[in-house]
Amino acid sequence: MATRKFTLVLGGGGMRGLAHVGVLKALDEHRMLPQEIVGSSVGSLVAAAWCAGMSIAEMEDLTLQLHRRDLFQIAHADMALKRMQSPGLYLTEPLAHFTRGLLGSITFDELERPLLVNTVDVNTGTQIFWGSPGLSHVPVADAVIASCAMPGFFPPFAVDGRYCVDGAATANLPVHPAARPDRDLVIAVDVSARGRSGLRLQEKGFAVVWTRAIEIGIQRMDETALRHWRRPPLLLIRPKVWHVHLLSFHHNAELVEEGYRAAHAVLDAPHGLPAADAVGVYPRKRVRVVVDQELCIGCGACVRCAGEQFYLDGNGKAVPKDATPTWSPVDGLCILQCPTGAIAVEKP
Repeated sequence: MATRKFTLVLGGGGMRGLAHVGVLKALDEHRMLPQEIVGSSVGSLVAAAWCAGMSIAEMEDLTLQLHRRDLFQIAHADMALKRMQSPGLYLTEPLAHFTRGLLGSITFDELERPLLVNTVDVNTGTQIFWGSPGLSHVPVADAVIASCAMPGFFPPFAVDGRYCVDGAATANLPVHPAARPDRDLVIAVDVSARGRSGLRLQEKGFAVVWTRAIEIGIQRMDETALRHWRRPPLLLIRPKVWHVHLLSFHHNAELVEEGYRAAHAVLDAPHGLPAADAVGVYPRKRVRVVVDQELCIGCGACVRCAGEQFYLDGNGKAVPKDATPTWSPVDGLCILQCPTGAIAVEKP
C-alpha cells in the first residue's frame, strides 16, 4: 500500500469534517502518504493543518477542545444595522483568528506537503484552487478562511484581491483536480449529509432550511461527478456522520472515531485497494435489489436517475435490470430518489 501514488480529497460538511482527522489517522497507520491533498471548506482546514506539519495526535487534541465560540459568533450588529445587506449571519473574525492561529502566515510554497484549497470567486463564478501553479504565493490561512465561507453564513473573504466563498458552490467533493496521469489512485472522503425522513426541518427556522437546501444541491453535484468518474480508480470513504448537524459541536470525539472506523473498514477490506488500471468508483460489493410492487407508483424517478439499472414493466412498475448487481458507493443513489421508498438493497 505504501507505494501507491494517490491524491487525497477531503470534502466539506461543517463540523462533520472532523471525521477527516480520523481518516488521516487510519491512513497513517497504513503508512499511506498522499502525494497531494485537495480540500474544500472544513476539509481544507484539516488538510492545511496536516500539510503544515501538525501531527495527528495534535489534531485530535485540538478537536476535543474546539467550541462553538471558537468559530461561530453571530453578527448581531451587522444584522441589526444593515439588515438585508448584512454580509453574513456570522462574523469572520473568530474563524480568521482560529485559522491564522493554526497556520500563521505560511504560504502554499512553504508547506511541507502539497495542498490545493477549493474556493469560488463570488463575482466571476470562477472556481479557484489556491496552491495551483501561479496561485501558491498567498497565505494558506486566507485561502482556508475563504473556503470555509459558506454563502449566507460568512461574508466572502479576500484572497489576493479576489473575494471568494466556499468551494462547495461548485464542488463540495472536488475530485476533478485529482484526475492526474501520474496518480494510480484517488481516495475521497465524503462527509456530506444524506437524506433522512422524520427530520421535520420545516419547523426549525430559516437557517436550518437554507443549510439543508445547500446540502441537497451539493449532494447532487457530487453525485454527478462521481457517476462519471473513470480514472484513476477512486476509493470513496463515507463515514456515517449524517445524523450530526452542520454546526453541531456535541459530537467531536465521535466524529473523529467514525472517520477512523470508516477508513479502516475500507482499507482493511478483503478485496484490498483497486488495481491501478481499474476504472470507476470503489469499493464494490454484490447486493440484492428489491422493489416493493405495492409501494411502487410507477413515477419513473429511478429510471430517470439510473436508466442503466431500472426499467418500467408492462404494468408501469419499476424492475431492476439485474437483481443481484455489483455496486459501487454511487450506484445505489437512485434509491434515495424514490418518493415512496419502494426500493431497498439487501445482502445477496
